[in-house]
Amino acid sequence: MLGAMTSTLTRRAWLGLAALGAAVAAWRPRPARAQGYLANLAPEEPIAATLKRLFGSRPIKDGASVIKLDLPLIAENGAVVPVAVEVTSPQTPQSYVKSIYVIADKNRRPLNAKFNLTPATGLAYVGTNLRLGESTDVRAVAEMSDGTLLAAKREVKVTVGGCGG
Repeated sequence: MLGAMTSTLTRRAWLGLAALGAAVAAWRPRPARAQGYLANLAPEEPIAATLKRLFGSRPIKDGASVIKLDLPLIAENGAVVPVAVEVTSPQTPQSYVKSIYVIADKNRRPLNAKFNLTPATGLAYVGTNLRLGESTDVRAVAEMSDGTLLAAKREVKVTVGGCGG
């Protein structure tokens, strides 16, 4: 029966099947693309407008005693500035760090990162890399589960800007 089927396929059908097979063999899945544009991440605005947009009129208290902000004093390349933020507060269901914001005052888009946490995280610690266009203050703002805002900041001197602007 197989011989009967192969004899009925024309040369054109065989070439079509060969082309289809080659196309399937050459197909590779592409990596996922980001769902948005840089302009959608945060508006270009001064630091005062960013703080008002994020926190409204809520007071931001000095949290230097509970927030450890670890980043270099001098960044030789503003394109990659490592930062780590640790809030020494217990992560209990009654009181925990709800969010940590990393804000660079002089960037065109001051909000660099926002991390949402739950009591299940166990430790309020986050780390990332920043892009800094120039020397600036970098702030870490911790939003507690009761709405309290705590902040710590540190100046970073940038020798080569990393934002391309």
